[in-house]
Amino acid sequence: MDQNLSGKVAAVTGAASGIGLECARAFHAAGARVVLIDRAENTLKEVCASLGPDAIPLVIDLTNPQSVSGMMSALLKQTGSLDIFHANAGSYVGGEVIDGDPDAWDRMLNLNINATFRCIHAVLPHMVERKTGDIIVTSSVAGFVPVVWEPVYTASKHAIQAFVHTLRRQVNKHGIRVGEVAPGPVVTALLKDWPQAKLDDALASGSLMEPKEVAAAVLFMVTRPRNVVIRDIVILPQGLDL
Repeated sequence: MDQNLSGKVAAVTGAASGIGLECARAFHAAGARVVLIDRAENTLKEVCASLGPDAIPLVIDLTNPQSVSGMMSALLKQTGSLDIFHANAGSYVGGEVIDGDPDAWDRMLNLNINATFRCIHAVLPHMVERKTGDIIVTSSVAGFVPVVWEPVYTASKHAIQAFVHTLRRQVNKHGIRVGEVAPGPVVTALLKDWPQAKLDDALASGSLMEPKEVAAAVLFMVTRPRNVVIRDIVILPQGLDL
């Protein structure tokens, strides 16, 4: 089935590494102009230079409301329009609640939840005016299954699930599709909190995926005919046993 995005403009948050970077690469390879959004300015510039002129770096601190409020105007100044917005940026904190750091939880919740809400709020008026658009959110299998070793992270992804499916019903009348991709464990910097023994066991058992596998699923979602909405895609490595 056709996966051509020629003539489209896509934007991805958290695009300097991991899932965001691979999704940006997938959109770019499919013909889209891609705006890569992150706060890692130097990394963004390097990535965009390697991709070419249709990859545009946009430095935004998603945890700063003022920075997010200027995101859409800065984006449109360079592209003129936006067809696909992938709210991908997020962070991870796992471990026992009794041993946890509430300040670290606050930082994670601000990025995983509040920044996602603010970014989508920022892009919606443009899509509503155009009567079309795709919004994809990176969730997690933890949004479906309460994962015992990451209770606060799990809570953040349950919040995302609730938001995605209520928002989807609100904006359907405007021709806007909203969906989420829910990966199991992926080899990214988000796993830096995993104990080394747990990471080694997961790699040995085939319980981790590569970011490009998630990117392939996201590309599938945004290239369906406009009368089709992919609400959820759950992607698990074959060796994962929840």
